[in-house]
Amino acid sequence: MALDAKKITRSLAELRKFRSTVFGSDCHGLLLNEKASEDEIIAFERLHKVRLPSDYRDFLTMIGDGGAGPFYGVFPLGMMDQGFDLGPWLEGDGIVGVIAEPFPLEEEWNDLRGNPADEPIATSDPEYGAKVEQFEARYWNSSIVNGAIPICHVGCAIRIWIVVTGNQRGSLWLDGRAELTGISPLRDRSGAPATFESWYEEWLDNALREAGLAN
Repeated sequence: MALDAKKITRSLAELRKFRSTVFGSDCHGLLLNEKASEDEIIAFERLHKVRLPSDYRDFLTMIGDGGAGPFYGVFPLGMMDQGFDLGPWLEGDGIVGVIAEPFPLEEEWNDLRGNPADEPIATSDPEYGAKVEQFEARYWNSSIVNGAIPICHVGCAIRIWIVVTGNQRGSLWLDGRAELTGISPLRDRSGAPATFESWYEEWLDNALREAGLAN
């Protein structure tokens, strides 16, 4: 089942009309950005040597290039949170990996080995800072998210990624490394791996229910 553009735009209009205070609405205003053009999508795919998952691709071209959505909204293609603003990401920028490379994870990952917070060492010890740097360089290595791009900011540097290359292509993953909870697959209400379509539609259904607008 494909995303229903008319249902989404109509539902967002209803939520705005009834002044829904769904989480994140003060940021995105329950408004969608202008749609991305097919040429813009093709240019992105050629640049990064990938093909975007069809449901996500359709959202960008038929509904909006980001805007209203779960948490603080959907990022415009090629953008992510930078402080309190949005800005472009670059492959190998220390956060995003090489997106044409296969996503390496098949299950939840949270390798905390070498975390100095787990060791009986004083923070004033000269070695402490070096150990923190070593741990963070490994824990935040962008190769861990090769094959994926960020699509949403949950808050406090926690993000949701969509896999575009590899066995997990089309699935969504929660990146909780900022809270040392690692990276884990998202599940939809049925327990199946979440896709962009199921993730977005569940958010919209829940928002309508909270506002008393569900059918």
